[in-house]
Amino acid sequence: MDDAQRKAALTQLNIILETELAGVVRYTHYALMVYGYNRIPIVSWLKANASESLAHAHRAGELVTLLGGHPSLKIGPLLETTQHDIGDILRESLEHEKASLAAYYALLDAVQGQSVLLEEYAREMIGLEELHRDEVNKMLRRPGETAPYRE
Repeated sequence: MDDAQRKAALTQLNIILETELAGVVRYTHYALMVYGYNRIPIVSWLKANASESLAHAHRAGELVTLLGGHPSLKIGPLLETTQHDIGDILRESLEHEKASLAAYYALLDAVQGQSVLLEEYAREMIGLEELHRDEVNKMLRRPGETAPYRE
């Protein structure tokens, strides 16, 4: 990997780090804003997502330092709609998962054919993010619907 490719990978890894840290904040906030009969399982799911986002952020940061870079202290975009209905929270979560997925795909594009380590990392994370996106999509479906949720 030449210096330009390394810098491109570092840029994308820092975007991933920032996106995942935004996920920590976002899912933690959502967990605090859930009310109603189904609160306990939904809050547990949101807290688990926050913890997983933190682990993903840490992993991206470790790869930044492995490549000789400096991990970003920024946090990715945070959207506060003040809408805290479960459906609103899930739709915002779906958008966040799509953004995370796009960041990992961009990393894969940047490192393909240059680093097996980073390619495999990107592919693994793409698989996980696709599962997250699909899980949220299923949660947005009305009971009994089998077709994917569409906005």
